[in-house]
This record gives sequence, structure tokens and C-alpha cells, in this order.
Amino acid sequence: MKGWRPSPPLLLLLPAVIVLAAVVVVPLLLSLYSSFTPFRLTRPETFWVFIGARNYVAILTSRAFWVAFARTVVLLTVALNLEMLIGLGLALLVEKASRGQRVLRTIIMFPMMFSPILVGFQFKFMFNDNIGLVNNALQGLGLTDRAIPWLIDGNLAFIAILTAEIWSSTSVFAILILAGLLAMPREPVEAARVDGCTPWQTFRYVTWPFIMPFAFIAMTIRSLDVARAYDIVKIMTDGGPAGRTELVWTLVARTAYGDARMGMANAMAYFSILLSILFTVYFYRKLAAARTQIAAEW
Repeated sequence: MKGWRPSPPLLLLLPAVIVLAAVVVVPLLLSLYSSFTPFRLTRPETFWVFIGARNYVAILTSRAFWVAFARTVVLLTVALNLEMLIGLGLALLVEKASRGQRVLRTIIMFPMMFSPILVGFQFKFMFNDNIGLVNNALQGLGLTDRAIPWLIDGNLAFIAILTAEIWSSTSVFAILILAGLLAMPREPVEAARVDGCTPWQTFRYVTWPFIMPFAFIAMTIRSLDVARAYDIVKIMTDGGPAGRTELVWTLVARTAYGDARMGMANAMAYFSILLSILFTVYFYRKLAAARTQIAAEW
């Protein structure tokens, strides 16, 4: 508008906005720039040496990176599906409870209150070869006569990490799906029962389409979380044994601080962000399709 001038309150907020933008943008730009340099923490002068896309080419030909990338995708896929199934089951059970529903909702949220580092220490102790709760329980029940090397064997260590991830984050699915169940109108369910639908048919064709958007929201949140998994893996196995549980972000941290190759580590980090973007786009499309379906049916 001609002659418009910002009001005094807006002028007062302008410096704060500029500072906030600088705090957010400058570190991102510096890390992005360093991914095009051979920057090493032990050689600060290398920060100013521009080498183009050499780091990204090295990543594309790095077997260690692609193995860690594939292992991250496997962890993400398995964890998300199991968390959704378990969270769905918990949400259905809590929704059916006639008493103590508030208490049950609070109990479900307990794992979310623990720091990932604390969860890592908890499960590292539980899966300990000699004094761990899991081995003691298995031996006490007579299911095994020897200690199982959970955190030493590569495949078993991956299962232990997966268990810790599922325990700590299934609550996200349970709470969001439960919110969908509580928001769902009762009339369609009652109409399906009157029409003679079985409980499975009622769930499949009435309940699930309604709560599907809530499940996809949880999927989006957790996909971003699992794609950058670090804390639990770092505490439980530190990427071992022999790199058998190395994920993208543990490899990034090892490259940056163990090998001091900060430029290469930042290139890995920006490349791995593609994983998060792809999964986010996929789930947002699924969410949009589910919302369109609900709008058409309801």
C-alpha cells in the first residue's frame, strides 16, 4: 500500500527476526559450504579450500556409507511397521476400556518421557551377556542353558537396538491412533453392526479408514526420528561389533569426530537428509489420500 510504514512494534521485532534468521541460517550455510571442502578439524585452513562435489562423489562410491544407509532404511521400515501394529493394538485396548482410561493413557506415555540416552543405558544393561535381565529370564525359564551374546553378535545387536527403539516410541502411534478412535463418531460403527458386519469387517471398512490419517501422521513423525537415530545406537553398541550396527548418523559422527573429516561428514549428513525427505513426502501423500477418502465417505 502506498505510503505504508511499519508500526513501531514491528520495527522493534525486526532486529529479533534478523538475529533469529541468522542463528538458524548461518550454521546451515556454513555446514553446507564445508561439505564442498576437505575440511578437517585438525587442519582449520582446509575450510577455505573448495573442492566442488568431490566429497559427494566419494560418498556415492563408499561401500561403508551405503551399508550404513541400507541398515538405516531396514531399521526404519521394520521399526515403523512394528510400532504401528503394536500402537494400534494398544490404542484399541485402551479405547475399549470402560474404567481407568486416563490412567492407561498416562501409562502408555511413560516411555516417551525417557531420554534416548537413558533408554540406551537401560537396554544395554538388560541385554548384557552376564548380568542382563533378558539372559537371566531366559535361563531361569529353561529356554537356554548359556548366555546369549546379544550385544556382541551383529544380528542380535541389531535386534536389541530395534527392541529399544520400539519400546521407547510405540507410544507415538498409540496416542495418535487413540486420539483418532476417540474422535470417531459412533453412528457408522453402530450402523455396520446393525447390517451384520463382523468385528473385522467393521474395523477394516469403517474404523481403519477413519484413523488412517492419524497413523500416517505418526509415521511421518517417527520416520524423521528413526532416520536420524543416534543416541540409542551410540550407547548400546557404538556401531559395533565390527560396524554391524553402524547407522548413517553414527557413521557421520565417527567421520566428523573420530576421523576429524568434518567436510566429508557434512556431505554424508546432507545426502542422508534425502532419506528423511523421501519418507516424509511419501507419508504426506498417503495422508492426503486418506483425508480425501474420508471426506468422500463421511
